[in-house]
Amino acid sequence: MRTRKISFRFILAFIAGLLFAAAAWAAGKPYDQAGFEAAQAAGKPILVEVHADWCPTCRAQEPIVSELMRDPKNAGFVVLRVDFDNQKDVLKRLRAQYQSTLIVFKGRKEVSRSTGETRKDQIAAQLAKAL
Repeated sequence: MRTRKISFRFILAFIAGLLFAAAAWAAGKPYDQAGFEAAQAAGKPILVEVHADWCPTCRAQEPIVSELMRDPKNAGFVVLRVDFDNQKDVLKRLRAQYQSTLIVFKGRKEVSRSTGETRKDQIAAQLAKAL
């Protein structure tokens, strides 16, 4: 009986770890200029999320973007997250004034931008412009 309790706890901890890792992956990597430029040079589709932890709209966008990134057609996307509070130089370079801004690139070309968008179909349409 004791072995079952330990095994059950281990399984729960393992599942929780997987869910945490999946959420972190879906949220995108922290933005760095070198990674952004490499993805652009490779002609990859890129989603730049301007995010603030305190922003309710950003929190609403998270599960939508995560779900869309799990779709196989979006598998090639590079997702980079800009910290609205701590990466002011990047915000200036990207001309992003507000948190909850989603910027989509196809290689070096910006193909879509929105601020405050939380409708799944609209975000999906933005992403499709880079494919």
